[in-house]
Amino acid sequence: MVFDLLLIALAITLDPLPLMAFVLVVASARGVRTGLAFIAGWMVCFVAVIALVLTLTGGKPPEPRSPPSTVNLAIKVAIGVSLLAYGLHRRRRPVHHEPSATAASSSQGKSSSLTARIDRGAIWPAAGLAIVLQPWGLVAAGAVTVVEADGSDPTTWLVLIAFCVIATASLLAAEVYVVLKPESARRRLHELRSWMQGHAEQAIVYGSIVIGLWLAGKSIYELAS
Repeated sequence: MVFDLLLIALAITLDPLPLMAFVLVVASARGVRTGLAFIAGWMVCFVAVIALVLTLTGGKPPEPRSPPSTVNLAIKVAIGVSLLAYGLHRRRRPVHHEPSATAASSSQGKSSSLTARIDRGAIWPAAGLAIVLQPWGLVAAGAVTVVEADGSDPTTWLVLIAFCVIATASLLAAEVYVVLKPESARRRLHELRSWMQGHAEQAIVYGSIVIGLWLAGKSIYELAS
């Protein structure tokens, strides 16, 4: 469980889309405040998912080869295959053409409205944006892995805390950078965002494929053994 959770957390923190959005959030007039709101919304999702899973399992992992254990492994296989299929689909899909002027104008209008609210230091839009941008496929993979957590073992809680921290590490690093060096941080983060725009698709594709293969392969092996 430990390696699986930490691997999934690493994939989450390296997901480029949330980080690209976070760069825009912290670049706003009240970036530190809205950045903290974004991080809070981001972490609340992890805490809520972990709490829900531990509530359902009672903090006790299912017995090996028991029906609940078999069902959990089957769900892991399904999520792994879904992530793999998603990654392969994104890898093979053609490049989209530029949107029409009408669609682009509508999209820009909605984006401008949201940006204006965040610029004014509005907390809830920033927190809500973090929830929307969660890589829910990876979060689901983390949830089915948490099923194996033993709530009576103190080490388990350290692993779960580490999962939340690592999954948020890139956002925390950007927030601290903005607090310590506001001007240079905003400039460098914008440069990072520009670089990520050209590599985001590759990161999403390979991240989904790697996690999907690992999750499905390991679960199939455990089902067969």
